[in-house]
Amino acid sequence: MPDDLSIVRRGPINVAAELSATLCAKCEARHVGLCDALDDADLHFLAGVARRSTANRGQVFITEGDPARQFFNINHGTAKLYKDLPDGRRQIIGFVSTGDFVGLAADKTYGFSAEALEPIQYCRFDRTELRGVFGRFPIIERRLLDVASHELVIAQEQMLLLGRKTAVERVASFLDGWRNRAAPCANPTAALDLPMSRSELADFLGLTIETVSRALAALRKQNIVSIGSDHRIAILKPTRLTAISQAAE
Repeated sequence: MPDDLSIVRRGPINVAAELSATLCAKCEARHVGLCDALDDADLHFLAGVARRSTANRGQVFITEGDPARQFFNINHGTAKLYKDLPDGRRQIIGFVSTGDFVGLAADKTYGFSAEALEPIQYCRFDRTELRGVFGRFPIIERRLLDVASHELVIAQEQMLLLGRKTAVERVASFLDGWRNRAAPCANPTAALDLPMSRSELADFLGLTIETVSRALAALRKQNIVSIGSDHRIAILKPTRLTAISQAAE
């Protein structure tokens, strides 16, 4: 363990970066997000430009129309992305959780807002500072390109979901996708925690709350899912769920 003199010689900035890197190494998103591009030995370079923040349930941490000066990496929890329409309506365009990178496609201003669905933790990266890290570690920039490509695929899938799929297929697609992103290596029949309300899910899927409830009832009747009293949903037949979700593709 270093003595006090060694800390002084290294300086407070280096010590802060090392402490940040230690926290990063223990983060839930360490091996599923942007940080996975770096080895542990180099993690302090990225940690040095990260600003850790939290948001309580219902708190907006990105506001549509604000200057897009930062990127956001979700370390823990789930948030919804939405756009406010000119007539006052609100459209949910996506959900993000641990490991997701948000704000990459923004131009001069953010094209959406982000609100925490539960207490979340996230890192903020100033665009200018992060570009400095790109120069030293081009692999991070390549990882961000992969993220942007993935966002494009998700957008295309959402267009297919809204334009071609039935209500049951839409709900099945969402549950199958959430199961894969929540625990891709875990028990495929494990119960899912859905932090979004039925109303928010209906908004995202372009359905009414009643239609979502009927679609879930149809899946339950086929013994594909079970719904607990706490609204946790267990996937009983994951292969069948995937088949229904892909019916219109």
